[in-house]
Amino acid sequence: MNLARFPRRRYTPNFTQIAPLKRLTAALGGARVWIKRDDMLGLPGGGNKTRKLEFLVADAIEKGADTLVTCGAPQSNHCRLTLGAANVEGLKCRLVLEERVEGTYDINASGNNFLYRLLGVEKRYVVSGGTDLLAAMDDVVAELAAKGRKGYAIPGGGSNAIGALGYVSCAEEILSQSFDLGVNFKAVVVCSGSAGTHSGLLVGMHGNNAKIPVHGVSNSRHYPKQFPKVHGLANDCAELLGIGPVDADDVIIQDDHIGGGYSIPTEEMVEAVHMLARLEGVLLDPVYTGKAMAGLIHNVRTGFYGKDDDVLFVHTGGMPSLFAFQSDLLD
Repeated sequence: MNLARFPRRRYTPNFTQIAPLKRLTAALGGARVWIKRDDMLGLPGGGNKTRKLEFLVADAIEKGADTLVTCGAPQSNHCRLTLGAANVEGLKCRLVLEERVEGTYDINASGNNFLYRLLGVEKRYVVSGGTDLLAAMDDVVAELAAKGRKGYAIPGGGSNAIGALGYVSCAEEILSQSFDLGVNFKAVVVCSGSAGTHSGLLVGMHGNNAKIPVHGVSNSRHYPKQFPKVHGLANDCAELLGIGPVDADDVIIQDDHIGGGYSIPTEEMVEAVHMLARLEGVLLDPVYTGKAMAGLIHNVRTGFYGKDDDVLFVHTGGMPSLFAFQSDLLD
């Protein structure tokens, strides 16, 4: 695979760290758990969307865009990072925010919602849950065009074939680091949400014939709905790269830690957030990484990963949203 043929901006100068979680491993008494610190990626607050935006923003600039348009929930990490990338590049940014739980949107909320204001979002459009977000973004692009401007629509989570290239690159980074560390990972564990991160890692491992399974812990959709998102996007990305399709059997989705749905806390998530904070000084978020780590902890405790296995958790960021969930995490 030759990723150099795709335009790319660089928001992080070096590889993100891979480190052992020794105290968590000892507390669980099972497989050796490692962490890849993608929460330390560039742009404000860090997180996995930075890797996707390196390719997406480069494409937007190449197409002559002056405004980035994207969508997400009111506490969207992706919206925060897209706005940050726009500022770095001297572009404007507009956000379509989906109020997924009716009556919960608060323009004065903390967390990422506060950061939208601090970073200077040009305009926000709040829509009800279930809205066709792609159509809503098309309307914003048309609104800009009527004013002689050029918008570039980025799907939720930056999850399309171009955005997924960021995690194809990450898979290659993991393979290089694991070789240097002398560690052969039994599995890579990541949250499976909008599917770009999960799909990109899957394609990267597939394209390098790495034979390392990618375990996606879903935070919102059960297997019947999440599988086609991951598999379809993986094959779109593989086609873009000019490599063969990903086998359906390689798409692994764990869907028993969703709880009541997207962003709705679970006891297992709260435990995972507390354990990482108090054992390792690592902050997880309640929407994505907390639920993904709950899945990993469950797999270690049940012996799904063997005691001699090395398992890598990809920390996809999201820390700013912690401040909007204080009562859930400390009650």
